[in-house]
Amino acid sequence: MAVSRSLRRLLRIRDLQEEQGRLALESTQGELNRLEDGLKATENQDRRGRRLLDASAWSGELPDRLSGLEDSRTATRFAAVLAPRIEAKRMDVNIRRQEFQSMRVARKQAESLIADAVSEDAIDAGRRSQQGLDDWYSSKLHQAQSQQRRVEEGEKVANTDGGSSAGGNT
Repeated sequence: MAVSRSLRRLLRIRDLQEEQGRLALESTQGELNRLEDGLKATENQDRRGRRLLDASAWSGELPDRLSGLEDSRTATRFAAVLAPRIEAKRMDVNIRRQEFQSMRVARKQAESLIADAVSEDAIDAGRRSQQGLDDWYSSKLHQAQSQQRRVEEGEKVANTDGGSSAGGNT
């Protein structure tokens, strides 16, 4: 069975689907990384605000204290907004990863089908080649046997002819 065009087309489609799935996964993973980086930035902003608040407690600077409180509160609000988004994006990444893996399995199955078809073709070609060699050898053997029979029949005829004439001479 030759590898059909439809199987090759199927493999190309599976390759494209896998590539699209990989790109979607990478994109979603990038978005998750940006959200996590934003969360780290808000955590750093919260730490800076607390340090400023602690420093203003020793120095007595009211504007520094207010700025520290506001930085800390803002960071806490941003973290509260980012946390559910990060969780949702993690779930989205997991879904994309599963889709990508299923696309990869589908592509590998198509590759397997094509490899099996190519293997079967090679085996069939080997069988046909061997059958051709067997037929050629058989015909040569048959020709040789036919030739040998003709030679033996010719010798019998010669011996029969030779024996009659030899017997008639004596």
